[in-house]
Amino acid sequence: MTKSRLEAFSDGVIAILITIMVLEIRTPHGSDLASLQPLVPTLLHYLLSFAFLGIYWNNHHHMLHSAKHISGGVLWANMLLLFWLSLVPFGTAWVGEQVLKPVPVAAYGVILLCAGVSYFILAQTLARVNGAESEIAKALGRDVKGKLSVLLYLAAVGCAFWIPLVANAIYVAVALMWLVPDRRFERKA
Repeated sequence: MTKSRLEAFSDGVIAILITIMVLEIRTPHGSDLASLQPLVPTLLHYLLSFAFLGIYWNNHHHMLHSAKHISGGVLWANMLLLFWLSLVPFGTAWVGEQVLKPVPVAAYGVILLCAGVSYFILAQTLARVNGAESEIAKALGRDVKGKLSVLLYLAAVGCAFWIPLVANAIYVAVALMWLVPDRRFERKA
């Protein structure tokens, strides 16, 4: 399998996930602006999840562009990432409906944590397959941003049981940290 086929498949999955998320948003029961108020938490979590999926899509593209080779291990690492990303619509719907309830906020964080760990595994697998002197391995370096994201997700999941609002703030902070495309790969291209 070529890396372009892997990228196309991943692009399709992420596009479907975004479609599923937007279809989960219910229309208001009224015709005035006040009828939108109950949907605000759902819309805010949709925005956050859309941003996360966009971040993964963008950085996935840049990372694969830097890779010269893929392997069976890369394919499975990519499937692991897509599995966790496929749960984002579920987590988004649950946390949007159950505003600031500890278990849904923590579950949403577990999904983000596992997606972050999976992305890290994919990056490390690509670096290993392409070699220590490869463009992708040099671009990843020590991957401080990836490791920091995982630690922040862990902290947020734990925090969700005591102060769910702070956990959500941490999720937003991680998204903001990654919002700009990963320049490590752009500099090496």
